[in-house]
Formats: sequence, structure tokens, C-alpha cells
Amino acid sequence: MFKKRMNADEAKDLFLKAFSPISETESLPIEACDDRIIAESITANVDVPHYRRAAMDGFAVRASDTLGAGSNSPVILRVGKNVEKGKCVWVHTGSPVPEGADAVVMMEDAVLRGDSVEIFSQLPPSRNVGEIGEDIQKGEIILKEGHKLRPCDIAVLTSLGIGDIKVFRKPVVAIIPTGEELVPRGKKEPGAGEVYETNGLMAAMYIMKWGGASRLLDIVTDAPEKIKEAIMSALDADMIIISGGTSVGKRDYVPEVVGTLGDLLVHGVGISPGKPAALGIINGKPVVCMPGYPVAGMVALYFFARAALRKLGRIPDEPDRTVRAVLSEKIVSRIGYKTFARVKLSNCTAIPLATSGAGILSSVSKADGFVIIPPNVEGYEKGEEVDVVLIE
Repeated sequence: MFKKRMNADEAKDLFLKAFSPISETESLPIEACDDRIIAESITANVDVPHYRRAAMDGFAVRASDTLGAGSNSPVILRVGKNVEKGKCVWVHTGSPVPEGADAVVMMEDAVLRGDSVEIFSQLPPSRNVGEIGEDIQKGEIILKEGHKLRPCDIAVLTSLGIGDIKVFRKPVVAIIPTGEELVPRGKKEPGAGEVYETNGLMAAMYIMKWGGASRLLDIVTDAPEKIKEAIMSALDADMIIISGGTSVGKRDYVPEVVGTLGDLLVHGVGISPGKPAALGIINGKPVVCMPGYPVAGMVALYFFARAALRKLGRIPDEPDRTVRAVLSEKIVSRIGYKTFARVKLSNCTAIPLATSGAGILSSVSKADGFVIIPPNVEGYEKGEEVDVVLIE
């Protein structure tokens, strides 16, 4: 029987407090660091720009030489190689501003006539000039430890001449599919009572999408010793996900085996679908036991494994992508269960799909997202506006 059905949020909190983030780091080329987590704060070792640069194509001038210039009363300066009283120098965007110049007249505000230029705009000092350190100052903290790198961050670091970055190692997650009925993909046609293994592949792909490194093991039969061997062989990973064998049937041995090898924290969660999920710790490593029914397994993966992966990898929490929509039909839920109801979106309307049936895998593929109903709410009515959490 289930150890004890626990509130979903309480189960997740208990689970996340039972293990620590990984501390190992690695140094990688900057171009390989998108979506990685910085392991130390990065400080600028140079000014950006490191020279005064023109911010526009035009003429570098002394701002005082443009005094009185206007659309009907241009100031005329000679074009030369040096900037001095009455003289200017042609510059392009990004080029150094010549000594003596303190402003740049845009091409749009000037007319070149031979070796002279008519200037139709009066400029203050520093107009259209990028000063040293205007973008980044030497000694400035650019990014702090724990920041998740984006392409724009990497561009900034590249502008500082940084070639390698110290990041936290990706958590390695071992995934063990279990079940007598499972058939390896592409090996043979499934017979009566057999199905292709899908949950392990789904889990492996989501782990990679969420920032981890996945290791999908071979299918394990429903035998305690075989399950134990598979778990023991995977203890070099940072987390273990086991698919199937979590309920209370004659062949559901996974929670029992986890309990003999470590600490079975939770077995039975107030979550629908996904009640048979189990959570444990073995040798300090988090273990997520997904129900074998695909939709229930996906919910457990999303709710527990994703949170565990984020903690392990020090990955910052990010809000779910959600949209507001109006329900086309009533959604029923059970009090005491956090319910994940599959819906399809159409013109700001949420259409429920097979809201019961944890084994109907196609309902997830057809769905655009979940409506998550709290355990203290007995469903949502037709016409009610709800948040739809989009499926990644």
C-alpha cells in the first residue's frame, strides 16, 4: 500500500530539502556557454569602449566651433587631418575621435562642399561621442554567480575579451524504464500486452531541455533484484528517475527497493494524474519514481523532477509560460488533489481534453497546456477564465 498520500506541495518541499546542489564546475569556451550557470561572478578587466569613439558617421569637431549654427545659418569648417579651431575631420561610426574633438556632427546635419563642410546644427560637448567606459567600466561586476547565461550576456562578455567561462557542471540524470510489458523502440513489433517504451525517452529529452545531461538505461524487468542492480549501477549520476512500478500491484516493486537502498520519503501524492509517484534519497542522490501511465509520469516529471534538476544544477527558477483563456466546458477535480487538466487552445478558449485517463498519451500531444487546479478547489466552471500552463 502507499506509504501515505501527501499534499503535492508539501511532498515537493520535503524532497527538495533532502539533498544539496552539485558544486563541481568546469571551464568552457564562451561559445559553448549558452544556458549555462556561471560559477563565479565576472568582473570587467577593461573599459568598454577603451577609447573615445564616434557614435555616428559625420565630422569630428570642437563643439565650440558650431556655436550659432542653424538650418538657415550654417557654420563653415574646413576638412583636414587634424581637429583644431575652424577645422574638422571625417569619421565613421566606431572610429576613434581625433585629439582635440569633443563632438561629432551627423552627416544629416552637414553638407560637404569641396574641402569645406557646412554645418547646420549647434552641438554641445560630447554629442555623438562614446566616452571611455561609457558601456562598461573596468572593475565593474558584469554578471553574478548563479546567473543563467543568454546569448546577449555572452556578447557582452566577448566584448571584454573573455574566451572561457567557469560554469557549474550540468547535473547527470540516469533514467531507468521498468516494466515486463515494455519493448525497446525499433527492436521488434510489440505483441499482445506489450508496448513500446516511451516514458524514458520523454524523460531524457525533458531533462536535456531543462538543462541537465540525461543517461537513458536499458529496460529493466519487474523484478526487485534487477531493479536494485539498475539503481546501484546508476549511483554515479546526480539524480535517478525510475519510470513504472510505483503503484500497489503485484509487480510494483520500485518504492520498496528505493526504501531498502536509502530513504523513501514519499509514496502517494495528492496530485492528479500522478498519485502513485514516489520520492526518495539514495546516497544523497534524489530519486524520482514516475508512474508508468504516460500522462501521470509526465506530471510527476514536470512537478518533481524539474524542480530537483533546478536545485541540483543551481538553475534559477523561471515562471511557467502561461496564457489566459476561457473554459469551453466545466473541469471537475477532486478535493485534496492538485489536478493537471489537459486543454487545447483555440481563439483564447481552453477546451478540455480527456481530463481523466492517465494512460492516454496522445491527449498530451494534442494539448497545448495544463490548467492546474489547487487541491482546495472543486473544479472550474464553464466560462471561467483560467491560466493555462503551456506544455514545452
